[in-house]
Amino acid sequence: MTSSEEDIRDGLPAITPGSAKRSRIAGLDGIRGVAALFVMVHHCWLLSFPGYPATTGPGWLGWLVYGHFAVVVFIVLSGFSLAASPARTAWQLGGVRRFARRRAWRILPPYWAALVFSLVIAWTLVPQPGEGAPTAKSVAVYGLLLQDLFGAPSPNGAFWSIAVEAQLYLVFPLLLLILRRAGAAVMLAVVIVIVTAIGLLAPGVPLVGMLMRLTPQFAVLFAMGVVAAGVIGAEDHVRRLPWHWMALLAAVPVFAVVVAQGSVWTVGNYFWIDMALGPAVGLLLGAVATGRPAALVRLLDLRPVRSLGSFSYTLYLVHAPIVVVLFQLVVAPHLPAGLPSFLTVLVLAVPVSLLTAWSFAAVFELPFQRHRSWPALRTAARARAARMRAALRPAP
Repeated sequence: MTSSEEDIRDGLPAITPGSAKRSRIAGLDGIRGVAALFVMVHHCWLLSFPGYPATTGPGWLGWLVYGHFAVVVFIVLSGFSLAASPARTAWQLGGVRRFARRRAWRILPPYWAALVFSLVIAWTLVPQPGEGAPTAKSVAVYGLLLQDLFGAPSPNGAFWSIAVEAQLYLVFPLLLLILRRAGAAVMLAVVIVIVTAIGLLAPGVPLVGMLMRLTPQFAVLFAMGVVAAGVIGAEDHVRRLPWHWMALLAAVPVFAVVVAQGSVWTVGNYFWIDMALGPAVGLLLGAVATGRPAALVRLLDLRPVRSLGSFSYTLYLVHAPIVVVLFQLVVAPHLPAGLPSFLTVLVLAVPVSLLTAWSFAAVFELPFQRHRSWPALRTAARARAARMRAALRPAP
C-alpha cells in the first residue's frame, strides 16, 4: 500500500525504454491508485449485497466480490517498490536502521491519523459492520499494528493488511541478504517452501494453524515483488522480454479457476489462489517498469490516475469508515439492499472519500514524503507559515 526512495514514489529513477534515469517508474502510481479505488468500490458492494462470500447481486457486478485481489497487487507492488533501489546496487539495503526509520516515518503518521479518525467515527456515529464499538484494547492493538495477532473490535475494516505489511518490512532485510548470498531463485524458493508447509500443515496442526492469522501467503507475494524488481537493473536482453504477455499467460489459468469454482470456493482458498496470482502481478510490474504495454503505461500515467496514486495510501486508510457512515446513516434508511443502494452509496462515497483522503494526505502523508526528519518538517512548516503571513499582509 505504500512506497518510498527505497520506494519509487519518493524519487526512484524510472526505467523506461530510452530512459534509464528519470524520477520515477511511469505507471506504478497509477496501479496503486486504481487498486485503492477498487478496494473502496468493493466495500460499497459488500454493504449493498449481503451474503459474502456468495455473490447475491447482478452477475455483471460479481467481480466486485474480489476486492481482496487488490491487496494482492499492493503486497507484490510493495516488495517491488522497496527492492527497486537495492536492485541497482547489488541488492544492498543501505543500513537496516536507516531502512526501519524511513519505513516508520513513511507509514505511521498517516496510519495513526487514520486510526484516530476511525475511532472517532466508530465511537460517535457507527462502528464497522459486525464489530462492536472499539475498546481500549482496540486502541492498543491497532496502534501497535498487532491486529493480525490479537483480536479486538476493529475501528476500520481495511486496517488488517497494514499490520501484515509492517511485519513484512521486518523480514525484508533478511530476504535481501539471502538474495545477495544465494540468488533470487533460492530466496523465493525458501519463502515458498516455508509458506506452503504452513498451508499444508495448518488444517491438522493447531499450533501451525495459528500462523494463518498472519496471512503467510503474503510473504510469498512480497518476495515475488522483490524478485520482479530485478528487471530494473537487468541487461537489455532481459528487459526486452515480453513480460506483459508472460503476465497474461500466468493470469489466465488463475482467473479461469476462479470463474469455474465461483466466489465461495475462491474466498475459502485465498491462501492458494493468492500465491498462484502472484507471478502474474510480478510479471506485470516488470512489464510496466520496462514501459510495456505502452498503451497501458500511458493510461496509468495520465495525470488524474497518477494523482490518485499519490494519495492512495491515505485513501486506503480512511475510506472504510466513510463508506460505512454513508451507507448506514444515509442510504440504508431510505433504500433496500441491492443495486439502487449500491449505486447511491457509490455516488456519495467516491467523491467524499477522495476529498477526505486528499485533505488527509496533504497534512499527514505528503509532508512526510517530502521532508525526511522532524527538523526538516518543522523548517518547511515555518517557511509555509511565513509565506501565508506575507500573502495576508496588506500591501503598503
